[in-house]
Amino acid sequence: MSHLSFSVIIPTLNEAPNIAPCVAAVRDLDPHVEIIVADGGSTDGTAALAAAAGALVVAAPRGRGSQCNAGAARASGDVLLFLHADTTLPPDAFVLLRDIFSDPAVRIAKFRLSFDVQHWLLDIAARLMWFDSLLTSFGDQGIVIRSDFFAELGGFPDWPLFEDVRLFELARARAEVHVVPAEVVTSARRFLENGVLQQLLHDLWLWLQYLFGVSPYELSRRYEQGRAELRGMV
Repeated sequence: MSHLSFSVIIPTLNEAPNIAPCVAAVRDLDPHVEIIVADGGSTDGTAALAAAAGALVVAAPRGRGSQCNAGAARASGDVLLFLHADTTLPPDAFVLLRDIFSDPAVRIAKFRLSFDVQHWLLDIAARLMWFDSLLTSFGDQGIVIRSDFFAELGGFPDWPLFEDVRLFELARARAEVHVVPAEVVTSARRFLENGVLQQLLHDLWLWLQYLFGVSPYELSRRYEQGRAELRGMV
């Protein structure tokens, strides 16, 4: 099924330094893929830069889940790839994806993870995310999903946090989450800004609270509070 079409959806909020290179990098990998930037109200010119780079720009309510849903609503591809603006796909991404999704039983996949800096703790964390589980599958890795399956699941929940984890949960209940044998490279900027160990522990603590049923809205409030505290520590 080499004729499979792909739509790459990039949610953005004030990503001016990253968005044009991100769009160009995707276009270089495959000039035929549809690229949609779902902007959540950027004030730094992100939307204009994305349009100038050749992406279709969709305005959406702020929030990664709602932005991704808005992008998906405009997408025409058979397969949707949700990509963060600070994440780079591997050179053979679409070759691998066309091969994997040529099997009609494959409904959702993610890439392996790596970071753009070398740090032993980040290396361990990234390697753990080469497997699929509730703790090791996140949007940073690129979520690749058939458009009809995405619609069947109801899209992302309109949550301020953990919308990616929830989508994987819903999908995992109905299908296997395949892992693409290639690595995306994502920015470690928040780890560098806040301290690697502190950020990892903070993320783990949030995840444990989510697992025990704390509302994503309350977690978002705690996340923002935690970010402020981390910034004060470094």
